[in-house]
Amino acid sequence: MTNPKQIEMNMKKLKRGQVGVTLVELVIVVALAGIVGAAITATAFQVFTFSTRLSNQMTAVRQVQQAGFWVSPDVMMAQTVTRGPNSGFPLTLTWQEWGTNTTHTVTYNLTYMSSELALLQREHRIGLSLNSTTAVAEYIDPTGTSFVLYGSAYNLTVTATVGEQTETRAYEVKPRQGT
Repeated sequence: MTNPKQIEMNMKKLKRGQVGVTLVELVIVVALAGIVGAAITATAFQVFTFSTRLSNQMTAVRQVQQAGFWVSPDVMMAQTVTRGPNSGFPLTLTWQEWGTNTTHTVTYNLTYMSSELALLQREHRIGLSLNSTTAVAEYIDPTGTSFVLYGSAYNLTVTATVGEQTETRAYEVKPRQGT
């Protein structure tokens, strides 16, 4: 059996040699954990923000490239170019197919998606029949988009805005001789 005095001495030894955490140490650890957590959160937020901006920029670039890709060859084929009063839109391009009497008419029009952005649409008619309607590019800023005659060539300027990212490209296109 154990002596009660011996138990009391063992308890005192434990209390004297016992190592604990002070309140100051605990506050420092919590503060450091908060700083590390805030740094991780800020880094993650920056990564996601950068990713969104980059994605919006790539989308805007792709939209202005699409517009140039579709409009340029149609203008090069055109024998007749009719520009509308609104910065050149609606834009109507007409040509006769080589070796036939088949008439192609392509009309590009800006259709508003919102109060500030439009969709560039292409309507292709063969003779009097509607052949196809295509959404060429989205997020087009009509105030930064134009189709203007400069000398013997046309200048197509297209601006796309996605989120806060804006991209503008200019294309110089010459129609067929005799236009």
